[in-house]
Amino acid sequence: QVQLVESGGGLVQAGGSLRLSCAASGGTFSNYNMGWFRQAPGKEREFLTVINRSGGNAYYVDSVKGRFTISRDNAKNTVYLQMNGLKPEDTAVYYCAADPSYVVLSTRPGYWGQGTQVTVSS
Repeated sequence: QVQLVESGGGLVQAGGSLRLSCAASGGTFSNYNMGWFRQAPGKEREFLTVINRSGGNAYYVDSVKGRFTISRDNAKNTVYLQMNGLKPEDTAVYYCAADPSYVVLSTRPGYWGQGTQVTVSS
């Protein structure tokens, strides 16, 4: 059973940057593909990015490609989301997710964090 705890959210001005972290425990971190989702008020949860177990391959949806970067440190059991060029429409609760399957993670990951709020002011 994997537990995920996000941190690093906050309030930032448009054009600014934030780095989210997600610390994992309770399982062998390197056995899991890791990803990030977000949910804005009144909207469905949206898949953003996934990174594979080794950290050697990542995928991004178009809305964040070139602005967000996912990375992981298997020695620290942590995955990161570096967010640059933030826009007001990036305002949402950001969730970390884990799953043994790289493909399944983008739709129905087996494990979720509790979320961290990111607010981008204009």
